[in-house]
Amino acid sequence: MCGIAGAINAPGDAPVAFDELERMVAMLGHRGPDGHGLFRDERVGLGHARLSIIDLAGGFQPLTGCDRAVWLCFNGEIFNYVELRRDLVALGHTFTTDGDSEVIVHCYEQYGDRAWAMLNGQFAFALWDRRRHQLWLVRDRVGILPLHWAQAGRQVVFASEAKALFAGGRVAPAIDPQGVTEAFTRWSAAAPRTAFAGVHSVRPGTALRIDADDMTHHEARWWQPDLAVAAGSADLSLDDAADELGGRLRAAVRLRLRADVPVGAYLSGGLDSSVIGSLVRADDSSPLQTFAVRFADPAFDETPEQRRMASLLRTDHHEIVCGPEQIQRALLDVVWHCETPLLRTAPVPLFLLSGLVRDTSRKVVLTGEGADELLGGYGIFKEDAVRRFWARDPDSAARQALLGRLHPEVQDAGSRAGEMWRRFFGRDLTATDHPFYSHRIRWQNTGWSTRLLAPELRAASDPAALDGELLADMPPGWLDWSPLARAQWIEIATFLSSYLLVSQGDRVAMAHGVEVRYPFLDPGVIDFCAGLPTRLKMPGLRDKVALRRLASRTLPADIWQRPKKPYRAPMATELFGPGEPDYVSDLLSDGAVDRLGLVDPKASRLLVDRARARGGHMAGEREEMALVGALTLQALGEAYLVDFPRRAAEARTRLDGVAPHVLVDLTTEAAAGSLSASTTGGAAR
Repeated sequence: MCGIAGAINAPGDAPVAFDELERMVAMLGHRGPDGHGLFRDERVGLGHARLSIIDLAGGFQPLTGCDRAVWLCFNGEIFNYVELRRDLVALGHTFTTDGDSEVIVHCYEQYGDRAWAMLNGQFAFALWDRRRHQLWLVRDRVGILPLHWAQAGRQVVFASEAKALFAGGRVAPAIDPQGVTEAFTRWSAAAPRTAFAGVHSVRPGTALRIDADDMTHHEARWWQPDLAVAAGSADLSLDDAADELGGRLRAAVRLRLRADVPVGAYLSGGLDSSVIGSLVRADDSSPLQTFAVRFADPAFDETPEQRRMASLLRTDHHEIVCGPEQIQRALLDVVWHCETPLLRTAPVPLFLLSGLVRDTSRKVVLTGEGADELLGGYGIFKEDAVRRFWARDPDSAARQALLGRLHPEVQDAGSRAGEMWRRFFGRDLTATDHPFYSHRIRWQNTGWSTRLLAPELRAASDPAALDGELLADMPPGWLDWSPLARAQWIEIATFLSSYLLVSQGDRVAMAHGVEVRYPFLDPGVIDFCAGLPTRLKMPGLRDKVALRRLASRTLPADIWQRPKKPYRAPMATELFGPGEPDYVSDLLSDGAVDRLGLVDPKASRLLVDRARARGGHMAGEREEMALVGALTLQALGEAYLVDFPRRAAEARTRLDGVAPHVLVDLTTEAAAGSLSASTTGGAAR
């Protein structure tokens, strides 16, 4: 994992300045604390901030191939680099480093843009083909790693994070009304949109090609999840499915243990991380470091389950306790790193957890994320199944009551529960042919938060367009899939890629220079799980049955049979209850609200007053999310619209006097003799 940045200038423009690249790289120092490198020629500039995981001594970037025609700036890991390298050497390619990055260059030289699909990894990279005058911006299948770009006059700038674009000086930060509206409806803005005006995110599984001769853009989706039942999976037994899943997961874990630094693992206490931990232990008997979040509030805590699994695996287990003070103290930093308003505080404990990993001198951890999306583990999938069953007989109280099995905390309300089901889940009950039937009521519920946006933002956005954009992105044959498969695709497109792997993944981990690896998101695991029929994922209201069958062979029953407990963190009580931090009053003061123009003064004041009067105990989660959304939107505005110049200047000073490990200048002036004495080609260190 690293940070990348750069720019491509229009024909006739001056070369990209090294100072601009250094300003961009400096803003990515948290992603790459182990060194930086710079490259430029007459058209393109590349900057790289390195987090050293593989080939610690020789993997500095930007790097090139043998004839210096292709230059790479890479963030991520190619897990099958050993196998690819062996095949490329057999084809006559010569390597000058021992790492995984150089494999991308040689794969491209050999196969062109067919190379992307050959890469098993998590990656975002810029590849400059000097011979063809083409710049490629490429992102991995499901968007594990970020990659942003923006048009700046006749130029295009790109970087791992939007803050680096702003630091370069060609793009000014401004809030995008539609991006914020989407975040206040679906928790995040989905690629290519972001929360910032004019800043685009490369779509997952997509390559964006920029032709330098005319500066035109060409987008090609090279991978898309296909959840149609695979021919070889239709008749599988549950045991056969567990066998195949186990084999693929074992291979995925083995690949993700490849590193020249120790690899640890997150333990949440749930099924998914327990399976990954057990597979790590089965493959590697060396000491294993595991990491977990404990909550001071017992309603969110899973300490007993985490410790039980750590004991079974005989790990060196580390814990961090997360209470009100910890959430309050870290929230503003999390907003800065995530670059989006947040409707939940859930990213904060994971931000703190990655700090714990770094404090133990670890850089890499494995996690169980992805299993719920691929194998039907989320409650929203079960809600969809129950509502479809209920819709066949809308007057059936018995069918409606099945929702109580999904939400026993509401069912405990007794006679009031039935009315709750009718009000919430009964909306548009019989509209089962709507393409977003599974998610529509959730989005409508969350979308209530948009009333806290400033009138000007609401007027400049078009919430109805969000559905149309998602509909246009659906793959061929989508409507022929099972209801579960359609719901899974929506969850992958709108939650996994744009929220879970961003705000609860890359951004909060890389804030501390920690790389998170996802065995369940291995291409072979994804393809197999995606092609399973519903009966092997979620028959009735039983979830992840193939994974549970696999887990039953090695884990105790109280672990593999344990019901899914969604990961959540306290919200309004931590921020608006007793001990409210000073920045809440500052950010939501009349002066700050008027100055930033992002939230509605009246609506926000009414909700904040209500929260304070109740000690942070709100009537429901909808109001809590609206409160957190308004607060973090203000924090985002303060950090990027007001305080950004100071932050950028401080970051830049951290590079003063620090020599780059790579410094390559191939401009016309350099050819005439003005090359720095420290520059000796593509691998200068």
